[in-house]
Amino acid sequence: MSIQISLAGKVALVTGGSRGIGKAIALQLAQAGADIAVNYRKDEDAARETVAQIQAMGRRAQAYAAAVDDRDDAKKLADEVLRDFGAVHILINNAGIASRGASVVDTDPGEPERLFKVHVMGPFHLSQFLIPQMRKLGRGDIVMISSVATRHYAARGAPYSIAKAAMDALAYTLAKEERSNGIRTHVVSPTLTETDMGKRLAKARGSADIRTLDATSPFGRVSQPEDVAATVLFLVSDLNAYVNGQNIAVNVGG
Repeated sequence: MSIQISLAGKVALVTGGSRGIGKAIALQLAQAGADIAVNYRKDEDAARETVAQIQAMGRRAQAYAAAVDDRDDAKKLADEVLRDFGAVHILINNAGIASRGASVVDTDPGEPERLFKVHVMGPFHLSQFLIPQMRKLGRGDIVMISSVATRHYAARGAPYSIAKAAMDALAYTLAKEERSNGIRTHVVSPTLTETDMGKRLAKARGSADIRTLDATSPFGRVSQPEDVAATVLFLVSDLNAYVNGQNIAVNVGG
């Protein structure tokens, strides 16, 4: 017997939802019946394409330009989505930027702050603005898209690892604060995934084509955005009735 996941009647806000992992999440949630608010920062064309794909499924979708690390922009985003959709049941904090790969000694002094603002303060602001209405919905779901970087803490990635670790801490705190209100908060931590950011990282590691890594991957292929999206879909669905405050690595157990 097949198991059907339905998010009919729910609204999801996906930050950084125009491309890569964010787009895959937006599409999978829409396929399950959710209406989607697609946040983007610069790439309007990509956001509009994602919206069109969602609308082609018969779901409502709209694109919103906002830099979530800016509190005023985040407030405007939350207000506009609530105005247009009436509620936000699912918040996916996916927007992110990469570190430049320098050692701590050689890191630009402004880089840690930039990453912290995007990965931590963006989710913090949106949680502040959206949780009060989530408490009235019976169930709410918040998912932070983090990274396996917080399990390995590799050299030359301190700004990124620090920011993602702080994002994880925010999720664990919210999971305890809001569980009595029916809000589940989780972390999903992808490994190297075939996105624009993943391709740049692979190139920096010496692989001009990320797919050349398929042969050395345990399951015979590099992680795809859809792999991450499938994990998110389970966490925000009714199949997840009793799981809260978890960090799930999408990394084939590596």
